[in-house]
Amino acid sequence: MFLNQPITCLSGVGTKRRSLFERLLGLRVIDALMHLPCDIVHRRFVKNVSQGQEGEVIAIVAEVAKHSPSFHPRKPYSVSCFDGTSFFDLVFFRGKASYLQSALPINSKRLISGKLERFQDRWKITHPDYITTPDNLTLVSGAEPIYPLTTGITNKCINRLMKSALINLPELPEWLDETTRNQWPRWHEAIQCVHSPETSQDLNITSPARLRLAYDELLAHQLSLTLTRKHQHTKAQGQTLLGNGRITAKLRAALPFTLTPGQEKAITEISQDMASSHQMHRLLQGDVGCGKTIVALMAMAQAAEAGYQAAILAPTDILARQHAAKLAPLCAACGIRLEILTAREQGKRRTQILKGLGDHQIDILVGTHAIIQESVEFAKLGLAVIDEQHRFGVEQRLALMQKGNNPDVLAMTATPIPRTLMLANYGDMDFSFIQDKPLGRQPISTRVLPLSRLDEVITGIGRALSTGAKIYWVCPLIEESEALDLAAAVNRKDTLAQLFPGKVGLVHGKLKAEEKDAVMNKFINGSLNILIATTVIEIGVDVPDASIMVIEHAERFGLAQLHQLRGRIGRGNQASTCLLLYSNALTPVGRKRLEIMRQTNDGFLISEEDLKLRGSGELLGTKQSGLPRFRIADFSSNPDIYAELLAMANKDARRICQEDPTLSTPRGQALQILLSLQGRDNAAKYSRSG
Repeated sequence: MFLNQPITCLSGVGTKRRSLFERLLGLRVIDALMHLPCDIVHRRFVKNVSQGQEGEVIAIVAEVAKHSPSFHPRKPYSVSCFDGTSFFDLVFFRGKASYLQSALPINSKRLISGKLERFQDRWKITHPDYITTPDNLTLVSGAEPIYPLTTGITNKCINRLMKSALINLPELPEWLDETTRNQWPRWHEAIQCVHSPETSQDLNITSPARLRLAYDELLAHQLSLTLTRKHQHTKAQGQTLLGNGRITAKLRAALPFTLTPGQEKAITEISQDMASSHQMHRLLQGDVGCGKTIVALMAMAQAAEAGYQAAILAPTDILARQHAAKLAPLCAACGIRLEILTAREQGKRRTQILKGLGDHQIDILVGTHAIIQESVEFAKLGLAVIDEQHRFGVEQRLALMQKGNNPDVLAMTATPIPRTLMLANYGDMDFSFIQDKPLGRQPISTRVLPLSRLDEVITGIGRALSTGAKIYWVCPLIEESEALDLAAAVNRKDTLAQLFPGKVGLVHGKLKAEEKDAVMNKFINGSLNILIATTVIEIGVDVPDASIMVIEHAERFGLAQLHQLRGRIGRGNQASTCLLLYSNALTPVGRKRLEIMRQTNDGFLISEEDLKLRGSGELLGTKQSGLPRFRIADFSSNPDIYAELLAMANKDARRICQEDPTLSTPRGQALQILLSLQGRDNAAKYSRSG
């Protein structure tokens, strides 16, 4: 197909500049056509330069009067021209005399186009866009698209290339359904339109032609994800984890609280997935403190009922031990055998755990990366739970899944992810949301204060300590440097320890696990009331008594990270307060972040605002991959519009895979062309393989 041919088949792409064109436009003709104009210029024809305005792009016929070559590298070559009433100059920096004398012979008439400028009471055009004969007026008249460029390639080159591509543009079968295609022009018409803009409205992302092409891009992405997932499910059937309700009923009876509607809905969705023969791939998303762990335990209990084992993979030793401590009493109450395995379990203890796994004497294994080592073998792993799934790489997640025969996978995240990012990055998974909080939780009051009021904050901390309050104090993030973070934390610890002796502890990434646990235990159960922490460690332990969070230099953190830190308080039934301290050097974006934090505790709303402020490249306060790179659908420019299109594409892709999984219908065959044009040929192969 012409569209899949290399761009070297297009006019103007020679071997000398081939690499420049490929780097700017891509390797294929279709890639070049996805390089859209960013501006438009109207060339107005004038009879003489006095009719033009400074800064205007004009077209004019004039007689070449005189050449003034330059003999100094910093001085331009100029050509004087006469329009019938006055003289003006054409200016060329580092112009080649031989070329200019050939293009602009003295006494010849030339059609010249470029931006009109004024210098020392004389009109000039610097580096004209066009120099041609007067009979080529149509070449420079009307609107001309302006494209993003790179060094060594001019707009004239891109326009010539695009015209070459558009002349040979084929008619393609329609791949959109009837309802969707009625909103926008056909693909062929849309491509022609975006490369022939007449007004600035044609350049807008809301123009029908651009929306059509953006939707095509998103549909191909979502369809490829869905087809790939279907292919994987077809190749690897999961286990049917259907219990008899005996253990889950005991677990419900042992719970010291009532499950929320959000938890109940998530439990039902997960249970139905596990009971099917397909391998579950589900992401459980919920704000900090919403009760995801109990939902996961209900799923693990169902696996145990069905005669299978379950594993929960946590990113840190602290979190793994917190999970084990929290789940152990509930498991004991309903007859589930639970163990923990981290790097600290060594020698005879580790040997006993590994034997228990192999003999199926353990139903649930809680652990860190230690559980994905080769020596760890399960008798019958049926469910893999991955906590804070963004903290693990693909290889680590696959390593856990390979411990069983295609076990069901339940990933959990406490970071509210915008729906846009979820569909784009996790379109091959099903989603469950927990949007409510456990009964009795009180909203957190957030205050924003300048660092100049630090003394007042410390005085207030002293009053809170007299009531037995537990306080987190997060030290500033400085240039993402662990060493500098630690220095700031140590200084703050020394200051507060002098004021509140015996009440202040410090945890950071360089402490040994045993030392860290000792400090945390004193904070949770003992004499420490203030915990100083850097941000390079996970402080996400569950401390119901913690009711105050102080964050220094809060303006340096992303919204999602601030929300995560704030979520460490407000886990009990007492009122909680978060103090965000900022420096005088507060940027407009920093001010906006703090204002959003002050206004809302809604993690999903905060995540959407974070996407708008940061763009798609950063999500968690540290750099993340963000959205896949799209050529036309630029989510950072207008997240709302593209989020709506992405949701439409996701819905359509799921319907296609249900109704025409092999893409064998006329529309399905057209969709195979779309996948090929979008560089997703593997997905098309999956459809043909069933």
